[in-house]
Amino acid sequence: MLKPGNTAPLFTLPDADMAPVGLADFRGKHNVVLFFYSKDGTPSCILEATDFSDHEEAFQKHDCVALGISRDDCLKHAEFRDQHGISVPLLSDADGRVCRQYGVWQEKEANETEKAAGGPKRFGIVRSTFIIDKQGTLLDALYGVNPKGHVADILHRLKELKL
Repeated sequence: MLKPGNTAPLFTLPDADMAPVGLADFRGKHNVVLFFYSKDGTPSCILEATDFSDHEEAFQKHDCVALGISRDDCLKHAEFRDQHGISVPLLSDADGRVCRQYGVWQEKEANETEKAAGGPKRFGIVRSTFIIDKQGTLLDALYGVNPKGHVADILHRLKELKL
């Protein structure tokens, strides 16, 4: 897992409109708040993505760009964005490479039925957020976050970091 002080792994992924977005695009220009979420359209992911969108101006005041990443494809991202009025870029990590680089692709706890059946291990995205400065250094790495109140917490952290 990544820690504050690490260099943020570079990536380029397609957004909902299939345009490439790279972390390096923001170097020297903007801080980045990078949030990983599990799946377009689930209640917690709707809450988180719309909350980031609703506070986009507040992030801009901290010279931050918010970017969301999940393993959904670009078409699902476009549907999700359009259906829920999401304004922050949603990036598709379909093969999970970036999720693995950031340590958010983790084994999930099996439910009782899966355990009893001796089913295979399940993996998924652990909801996580990273604050990355203009030089590409991780200022904060938060794994296993709760979407409720999370954006307010991130904005508070940005204020504490004097960004």
